[in-house]
Amino acid sequence: MYSWEQLTAVNADIKTTDIKGKDYAEVPERIKAFRKLEPNGSIVTEMISNENGVCIFKATVIDSEGKVIGTGTAYEKEGSTFINKTSYIENAETSAVGRALGICGFGIDTSVTSFEEVTNAINNQKKTETERPADERAVLFERIKSMLEIKQMDKKEFCKVHNLTKDSSIEELQKALKELMA
Repeated sequence: MYSWEQLTAVNADIKTTDIKGKDYAEVPERIKAFRKLEPNGSIVTEMISNENGVCIFKATVIDSEGKVIGTGTAYEKEGSTFINKTSYIENAETSAVGRALGICGFGIDTSVTSFEEVTNAINNQKKTETERPADERAVLFERIKSMLEIKQMDKKEFCKVHNLTKDSSIEELQKALKELMA
């Protein structure tokens, strides 16, 4: 694994973008930092699911010796933002890579969350309840179910702990999903 000094040095070169007073590293910057320390390492992505316009990706960061040093997951919804009308699959993959590299220590001086994730979240939050599709609750429940399967967690217990029911608000479901993806 990397020393604190190595990570500090490569992170110092990462360009960040300010969003509401907080700096976020863009995924390409995290990838460049990883390549500086691991020119022979790899980042492997896997589409976990792509159903009902919701895509979930997992990214795995592997060092030059073949050891897994970090993983990350992310999801995107088709049409949830302007760019996601055509590129939600690519955005899910990129966000998963950013989270996996963040878990490894790249670009996390202020947040594991990448610039791309924050931008998408802000754009999604701007939508009002009436602008969202009627089946968004069902989609969120499916995302939660998929993430619980990925993490091999008990669905009933998770719903009980997070007080989730079929009548839970979209915000409650989003909050629970965000915790799952952290």
